[in-house]
Amino acid sequence: MVLTSLALTPLQLGGLLSGPLGQMLVVLAAVAVVILVGRLFLKIAWRLVTIAAIVVGALLLLSFFGINVL
Repeated sequence: MVLTSLALTPLQLGGLLSGPLGQMLVVLAAVAVVILVGRLFLKIAWRLVTIAAIVVGALLLLSFFGINVL
């Protein structure tokens, strides 16, 4: 089996990531993934908090008028 330089290129990429700049690139990519996933969860969490605040506010208004739901 004859290995060409194109076939050996993926094997040589490990050396690029072993240096300080390569490690920094890996860390930055990991931080980017965490931020993207966090944005999704925060978007959902913000909606849940908004809905909960509206429900509690409505229950508070009802309790002011003497209607106890809970």
